[in-house]
Amino acid sequence: MSACVPTRAADPNRTERTHPPHSPPPGGPRRFRIAGADVSASIAVFLIALPLSLGIALATGAPLQAGLVAAAVGGLVAGRLGGSPLQVSGPAAGLTVVTADLIQRYGWRTTCAITVLAGLAQLGLGCLRVARGALAVSPAIVHGMLAGIGVTIAVAQLHIVLGGTPQSSVPDNLRALPAQLADMGLAAVSVSALTLALLLLWPRLPGRAGRLLRKVPAALVAVAGASVAAALVGLRLPKVDLPSWSNHALAGLPEGPVLGLAAAVLTTTLVCSVQSLLGAVAVDKLVAGRPGLPARVRRSDLDRELLGQGAANIVSGSLGGLPIAGVAVRTSANVHAGAVSRNSTMLHGVLVVIAALLMVPILELIPLASLAALVMAVGIQMVSLHHIRTVTRHREVWVYAVTTLGVVSLGVLQGVALGIAMAVGVALHRLTRTRITHEETEGVHHVHVRGQLTFLAVPRLSRALHLVPHGADTVVELDGSFMDHAAYETLQDWQKTHTAQGGTVEITGRHPGTRISEPQAVTGCRCRPWTPWRNHQCDRPQSASPSRSFRGGTDRTEPEPTGTGGASGHELVRGISAFQRNTAPLVRSELARLAREGQRPSQLFLTCADSRLVTSMITSSGPGDLFVVRNVGNLVPRPGEESGDDSVAAAIEYAVDVLRVRSITVCGHSGCGAMQALLSSEPGGAQTPLRRWLRHGLPSLERMADDSLPWGSLAGRAPEDAVEQLCLTNVVQQLEHLRAHDSVVRALHEGTLELHGMYFHVGEAEAYLLTETDDGVVFDRVREADLTA
Repeated sequence: MSACVPTRAADPNRTERTHPPHSPPPGGPRRFRIAGADVSASIAVFLIALPLSLGIALATGAPLQAGLVAAAVGGLVAGRLGGSPLQVSGPAAGLTVVTADLIQRYGWRTTCAITVLAGLAQLGLGCLRVARGALAVSPAIVHGMLAGIGVTIAVAQLHIVLGGTPQSSVPDNLRALPAQLADMGLAAVSVSALTLALLLLWPRLPGRAGRLLRKVPAALVAVAGASVAAALVGLRLPKVDLPSWSNHALAGLPEGPVLGLAAAVLTTTLVCSVQSLLGAVAVDKLVAGRPGLPARVRRSDLDRELLGQGAANIVSGSLGGLPIAGVAVRTSANVHAGAVSRNSTMLHGVLVVIAALLMVPILELIPLASLAALVMAVGIQMVSLHHIRTVTRHREVWVYAVTTLGVVSLGVLQGVALGIAMAVGVALHRLTRTRITHEETEGVHHVHVRGQLTFLAVPRLSRALHLVPHGADTVVELDGSFMDHAAYETLQDWQKTHTAQGGTVEITGRHPGTRISEPQAVTGCRCRPWTPWRNHQCDRPQSASPSRSFRGGTDRTEPEPTGTGGASGHELVRGISAFQRNTAPLVRSELARLAREGQRPSQLFLTCADSRLVTSMITSSGPGDLFVVRNVGNLVPRPGEESGDDSVAAAIEYAVDVLRVRSITVCGHSGCGAMQALLSSEPGGAQTPLRRWLRHGLPSLERMADDSLPWGSLAGRAPEDAVEQLCLTNVVQQLEHLRAHDSVVRALHEGTLELHGMYFHVGEAEAYLLTETDDGVVFDRVREADLTA
């Protein structure tokens, strides 16, 4: 993504602020500085990472120092080289099961070698630029994998919480649980219970004092509180034992069967990469939800993130550390603590190094039962009820369940393979699940096909079509997005035969060879539903009728409407007729559902009233998706302004407080008449309603004239003229006005709302999204590769 801001060539009267060529930049050499927000955020992340790193090392059976090594390397190496500036990497709970299995099979030194090889594999994948491909994995498989790992972690750590020793697998741990419950250690259970209680209650402390205390991470409070309590009471429990660094085991040559080692490297690479890439995507969403932060933090570069994770795993494995991946808990804490650059991640790694060297006596006071309780809580949180509800809503609960059970009973790689197989099976089932019905209404026979029409459904389609009597009027409704050649031939042959026998056939929903969302084609015309509303140039012959319907295999001209007020009336009636014929059958059931349930849009889309902006076309949205506010110039009056327009403020309040939209988009466009009027307006003159309304755009003019603020660029190029520059500036300024509305302020503070800027170039039919960087304001093209699940 280019962040290059062009010079202000759009205004020839503007004086350029330049310095002689080859001279040093103004202000002398730049000094390395760390923002105060990064320092405070790094401390918060360090306080969370320290106990979690020790707990994850304990859960894997690795030397406890390996967790500290991985945390330090993840902060310093992945933090410096990775493509997601605010993502914090280190030993992750999602890797616990994989690492524990490797240590048990091959030993610690070979496990470190496998980590190095996995890092090399990640470097190779990063060089091949396939990072986006990892996002093609079904979210149900990813969430199921993490849930299975979470169950495995929780069941294993439960034995340590009860004062015992975990077994090698979940079935073995479950079989040994009754005996462990009968012989539980009271001291270990007490310390674990105190840890869990502090972990649960600390974030819920009420009042002003609670708000201040909650700034201390709950994980640190839980482990520290349990350790202090155990020391005061004098409980005799196994504690953290950090041997001398001089005896720390480093990586050795891998030993074991080649196929087994290859599977181990593949599994480690898969889990590390997918978890890190999904975490990077989640970071972008967290950053977008913080006001002002997108201006300072770039979107994640997933290929670079994969390279950074690979380098970190090579270094960590070589130094005897655990495998590394992006960690959601630490990353979320980093963003919410106010981090603004990768310096916070790197500084947290420095603090881990200092703690590993200077705080050993303090760390050795921590009971192992407290760390086990902490990791068990993390494992339980990996089984997310939100994820279960999401996959259930998308009818992928079986994929989720099979993946989870496979990971729990067989292992990560086997469980993921089962999940992929189940996902393929579900997709094939949906492809072949086609419902075909026949009914007669008022003498017209309706054949309704729901689902994909493939060769597997041809026998049922033939039976339904042969129920239609010869010579009858017939409507075939195709409610699906795919028709293969066999089904097309069957439908076409029957249609020719039926019309030859005097019947009529109207195919609605999807005409063979066209997309389901497009209307039935008219001979010689490639128009779409919106084209009648402008003076378009159509490829059809001039003698062709403006409106035809395909019935009985012949073109029949529809009668011209009367009493509609001329050509505009004709266009109106033709548009309504086309909707009733082509679109209404497709959306009727969805609109009926919306009528019953009410609207639940996810976005407020605030744009200009310009007739060339068709919001549903640009955003590929449908009924119930967008809550749209349109006005001249896509303006958002500042709240409390004298004689302000309350209609826009009321729409914002209703969308945020009542409809609970998750995002607001301000969309400007090229050639905006309102911006042209602003540029050409002169003081004085009659205060018409239009002039009074356009005064809300004066702050955009002032922003464009402010020399201290950088101008925006459009995909790395300078705006074509002053009008385009004002259109871009106006989007940025109206977002500032949005942030002044009380309902928006509350939602942004709660993290439930995102703000987006958008620019639509009418002539290019190209959409651009706003990105604010340290160097300026950039509107970049929206590409399919930018989409994430």
